[in-house]
Amino acid sequence: MTASTLAATTLNDRAVVRLSGDDVRGFLDGLVSNSVTGEMPVYAAMLTPQGKVIADFFVWADQDDLLLDVAANDAGALIRRLSMYRLRRPITIARDEALAVHWSRAAGQGAPDPRLPELGWRWLAAATAPATGYDEHRLRLGVAEAAELTDLLLLECNATELNGVSFTKGCFVGQENTARMNWRSKVNRRLFVVPAEAAPDRARAFYPELGLAVVHARIDAIPADAIIPSWLESLLA
Repeated sequence: MTASTLAATTLNDRAVVRLSGDDVRGFLDGLVSNSVTGEMPVYAAMLTPQGKVIADFFVWADQDDLLLDVAANDAGALIRRLSMYRLRRPITIARDEALAVHWSRAAGQGAPDPRLPELGWRWLAAATAPATGYDEHRLRLGVAEAAELTDLLLLECNATELNGVSFTKGCFVGQENTARMNWRSKVNRRLFVVPAEAAPDRARAFYPELGLAVVHARIDAIPADAIIPSWLESLLA
């Protein structure tokens, strides 16, 4: 991991979780929604056995270790869930306080966001000054994450379209319901970003300073002013 050369790129609401020890790639690959055996970074999620999101995150390789770029508020729950599946395997799962998550809209350092290239570039390094504009940038592109996804079925969070799930990697926690929804094309609800004034009281998240909100809506009742990005448009036609 290289040190940041940009002054204001740190996402202060993200944390880094390090997995080290015996075959951590094989361990994580059997648990999360996407394959972690190939090139990094990848976008993935940890699900309940029913296929609902516990936490979404990015997976990076650091030699034999894996690093998870996850919302800071979700880091504890993710560590506890992974530790539950660890059993007696000699694997350490803990926050790495020496590293922070960095983001820039401009190409250059790090790697393009694996969900959508337009989202910008990410990397891990020691913390610098806080980044600005990240949430508005992703929301204007119709992309939800972190607490906006929690307790929803993975495919309702647009995970297929945002490269967050593999249907060929083999088993993972929550795979049965996730695969069934995919095979039957039964994604009846999805997450959408809408103007805050058009959001119902039970919106998933409100961002009054941005004038935006995230809603979970039926695809036959999408709010009229919802942001429909090109990556989602064809599925709603």
